[in-house]
Amino acid sequence: MQIMDFIRVRASSDGAETISYWTGDVYGWQDDDGPHHLFGFEGLNVARAVESDGGWQLLTREAALYLDPRTRQAIDTWDNPFTGRAVEVQHVFNDPVNQRLGAYPVPETRLGGQVVYNVDVRLAYPSPLKVADYPDNSANDTYRALELFQFFASAADLESGVPDVPCVFSWCRVSPWLPWMAMGSRGGGLVYHCRGAKVAEVPGKLAERVGEHFLHAPDEWTTPNVSSWTAFRDRAADKVGP
Repeated sequence: MQIMDFIRVRASSDGAETISYWTGDVYGWQDDDGPHHLFGFEGLNVARAVESDGGWQLLTREAALYLDPRTRQAIDTWDNPFTGRAVEVQHVFNDPVNQRLGAYPVPETRLGGQVVYNVDVRLAYPSPLKVADYPDNSANDTYRALELFQFFASAADLESGVPDVPCVFSWCRVSPWLPWMAMGSRGGGLVYHCRGAKVAEVPGKLAERVGEHFLHAPDEWTTPNVSSWTAFRDRAADKVGP
């Protein structure tokens, strides 16, 4: 029952699509400098939960835009203050971003009339961008990051039995420099600090920019997942060609 409750908070237990929208900011620091407010950040994840093999598949795709931190408008080039170079901004268009849930319970905390689910994801795996191949875009052959989520829902909503429980959430990510920032081997990294909620529709400017495809969840499980690192690698390969 516990995982079913989390599915109802994160998505919907009847297979319907749900949209999660977030907004926030990205900060960066070097080992001897910062932190600096580098970007605003706004995005969406569209999810569909499907029962499978005694657990659940969470079928999602997501898109997000890097924003000028003052005007909150999407930017397509960025003057990197650390290197003095202008770089092309590569926004987030990750399709798919799928997960399997159910093997382990999701930690929960009761706070008065609210239930909070926390998902703390510790990542360490071979980087898609080896330093020898991408010296300007990768500082380590191991990708290390933290993805820290908290989902807040009303206990009364959970007890009502509805398949799609309203929720608000927070998300923090601690990660290396983005590949397109061209930071080379510089020490330091990024912190994303965002908050969001399930919504009925995506804000108009964001919806227009990301396109219809990213406003709907996948219908079936596919692999591999896409990240900003694999997307950068694949885009670089396309530019080189056969």
